[in-house]
Amino acid sequence: MASGSDRNPIIIGGLPSQVPDFDPEETQEWLDSLDAAVDERGRERARYLMLRLIERAREKRVAVPEMRSTDYVNTIATKDEPFFPGNEEIERKVLNATRWNAAVMVSRAQRPGIGVGGHIATFASSASLYDVGFNHFFRGKDDGKGGDQIFFQGHASPGVYARAYLLDRLTEAQLDAFRQEKSKAPYGLSSYPHPRLMPDFWEFPTVSMGLGPLGAIYQARMNRYMEARGIADTSDSHVWAYLGDGEMDEPESLGQLSIAAREGLDNLTFVVNCNLQRLDGPVRGNGKIMQELESQFRGAGWNVIKLVWDRSWDPLLAQDRDGILVNKLNSTPDGQFQTYATETGAYIREHFFGDDHRLRAMVENMTDDQILHLGRGGHDHKKIFAAYAAAKAHKGQPTVILAQTVKGWTLGPNFEGRNATHQMKKLTVDDLKGFRDRLHLPIPDKDLEDGLPPYYHPGPKSEEIQYMHDRRSALGGYVPTRVVRAKPLQLPDDKAYATAKKGSGQQKIATTMAFVRVLKDLMRDKEIGKRFVPIAPDEYRTFGMDAFFPSAKIYNPLGQQYESVDRELLLAYKESPTGQMLHDGITEAGCTASLIAAGSAYATHGEPLIPVYVFYSMFGFQRTGDQFWQMADQLARGFVLGATAGRTTLTGEGLQHADGHSQLLASTNPACVAYDPAYGYEIAHIVKDGLRRMYGENSEDIFYYLTVYNEPIQHPAEPADVDVDGILKGLHRVAAGAKGEHAAQILASGVAVPWAVEAQQILADEWNVKADVWSATSWNELRREAVEVEEHNLLHPEEEQRVPYVTQKLQGAEGPKVAVSDWMRSVPDQIARWVPGTYQSLGADGFGFADTRGAARRFFHIDTQSIVLGVLTELAKEGKIDRSLLKQAIDRYQLLDVTAAEAGEAGGDA
Repeated sequence: MASGSDRNPIIIGGLPSQVPDFDPEETQEWLDSLDAAVDERGRERARYLMLRLIERAREKRVAVPEMRSTDYVNTIATKDEPFFPGNEEIERKVLNATRWNAAVMVSRAQRPGIGVGGHIATFASSASLYDVGFNHFFRGKDDGKGGDQIFFQGHASPGVYARAYLLDRLTEAQLDAFRQEKSKAPYGLSSYPHPRLMPDFWEFPTVSMGLGPLGAIYQARMNRYMEARGIADTSDSHVWAYLGDGEMDEPESLGQLSIAAREGLDNLTFVVNCNLQRLDGPVRGNGKIMQELESQFRGAGWNVIKLVWDRSWDPLLAQDRDGILVNKLNSTPDGQFQTYATETGAYIREHFFGDDHRLRAMVENMTDDQILHLGRGGHDHKKIFAAYAAAKAHKGQPTVILAQTVKGWTLGPNFEGRNATHQMKKLTVDDLKGFRDRLHLPIPDKDLEDGLPPYYHPGPKSEEIQYMHDRRSALGGYVPTRVVRAKPLQLPDDKAYATAKKGSGQQKIATTMAFVRVLKDLMRDKEIGKRFVPIAPDEYRTFGMDAFFPSAKIYNPLGQQYESVDRELLLAYKESPTGQMLHDGITEAGCTASLIAAGSAYATHGEPLIPVYVFYSMFGFQRTGDQFWQMADQLARGFVLGATAGRTTLTGEGLQHADGHSQLLASTNPACVAYDPAYGYEIAHIVKDGLRRMYGENSEDIFYYLTVYNEPIQHPAEPADVDVDGILKGLHRVAAGAKGEHAAQILASGVAVPWAVEAQQILADEWNVKADVWSATSWNELRREAVEVEEHNLLHPEEEQRVPYVTQKLQGAEGPKVAVSDWMRSVPDQIARWVPGTYQSLGADGFGFADTRGAARRFFHIDTQSIVLGVLTELAKEGKIDRSLLKQAIDRYQLLDVTAAEAGEAGGDA
């Protein structure tokens, strides 16, 4: 690995602008030499000489300007290609069988009565790119370590299944169950890489465009983090991400390139399959996507290897003394190259080579068929091997390989390079015959004409199958394979939670700070303390976690090469190569990628990590919700903290910071266990149970979402008769009504619980109402359990019918039920159908805004006095009190006047 200074240069490729010329005569001699080269040998020769000088300067470690893009030819010259160690003939047979089975699997899945389809063309274009990796580079897990982490392009999954079939890892019955996961269970194969659906096979879900490259970057970084902290030996692990050129338009694909370069992640290789096509047409019809991507990656500090042409171009390029061929390649747009991929050799001779006599002369001895088969580099095993070997050998930078291919390659003229090829799912009999002939497979015509096309397997003892097994054995086992070797963690006892259970006494603290106190005590635990991975997007101070800086420190592989401006302070900013805290900058997407990589380390490397990702709740599920689905797909575990939660609690920040709906968004994710706690002791029990469920015996593939607030309140000590079961299931009573003629129930969550307690007192003192207050720690879990009960009852009518927990809990509670929270009403309304008796909810529906907490809560009618009115309204509906009292309450509390509300508690960043 390169040294820190090499990996993190402050100036990259800069030119001196203030350096005086100490030897003008020598300078003039060099300039004269260049002029002479131009005059005598021409611009192209002079350009070649300059490029060689730049190359030599870099070899001598002389800083010279970086070129944004290079010629449209292979980066690795033919003379520099290493020896290819494989048996190319056998590998061709293997690949042909794989190509056939992948296409047939998808075609059979489109048969009448099934029609679930699939994608053929993506793997057809990238098959050789994968094959070289499988045969020579991808490391397995048989040595007990994590092996390589491979992010397969989602639409290429049929090819991975087809190869696994040849290796007897999958059966023909499973191939025929492609995309039929329930109806053909247990044989069903998922459409795309999906660990949740195939937990022993796939490791990384990638088909949500852009999340593959983002996840790969942070996986490579997590590998380095784990090694730096002594948690796992990841020195032999390499991360490979297979991507599409159209996919690179997604912001997530390119948005985090800089961190990979900044941290010198030479354990990372992107392979971009540049088949020049999106779903509907060219990626850059009038431009050149490979050149564009080269510029972007070079600018971000990556090592770029272009793999443009196969070996059939080598003789032509070798005779291109004046650069006319290279110039033609440089100036031909992608849209035209796609046309060449669908045309005849005669057409290419006329339209590509025919407009210059020097170009025509180059191919005058070539037949039209030879011209037609001038191929693209992404289909040439030797060229691919050279690119992969160079990527693995390169130090100090991540590498991207830009490999040009043809979409639908080998599938025949109806598929290759066609704009509609991505949507084409079925091959006709003529397509199949042509495809078979192209692949030289011994399949008779009658097998293609009668019924479904057959799969092809050369036999378990054939030389190609034995070759495949031998290669995988040499590389450490089969991939993809997901293995869970991690043992349950020894979890801390109740002492770790004692501080939170004592309450805050006379001090007021926010629930964010209550959680931070719990986390601080857990990080001190000798058994699991080092496994916690705090993650925040440049907001540790906002959440009161700057106290962790001096002890846990911020992870930076370069350490801290400067004197911190606050170094004299107790809570000084401190970076370290072995730091525990991940400070990913202002990027929720990057932080969530770190969360996923850490949360799946128990499977990837057999070492559990406990990520704790804290963020502005508004910017979590809303901004990066797709990644939380990815987290669920990847079976990742950990704690997600939506801090500064609530639509009215983050006073002054306004609409775009006011979260009143992330709990609702969280409810849509089946792997997410979401809570909205009010007090520190609730947080303690939730965190303890979360650790048990995710990291103890019989661990579950879930993650926890807790919304915590920045409003300081007094936290009561844990009651002696605390209802722990109620806290965990979502509802427990925190305050019984003391007096009153009429009974009512107030259900509140999070920051609304103190409002409910105040309303309870007013109802007793002023309206003769005895109200119980309940803390609804999880509306979502109450609903989830009730839905499960209903489904059981639906399918088991002969059994005693079960009763949802929320119904049981409130069955004997007298009076109407009024729910209140700092969320939109849809959140507490989730349980409405299972609440016995009258049920009404109050919530913050609509856009948030900047104002005092009191004014905002009065506006949304969720403050203490509005809760009082809500209870009275429901009592009036039941005929318990006269409706005239409602107008009295409105007037008494001036509920129609926002300005009449008290400002409420101010401040409280954490």
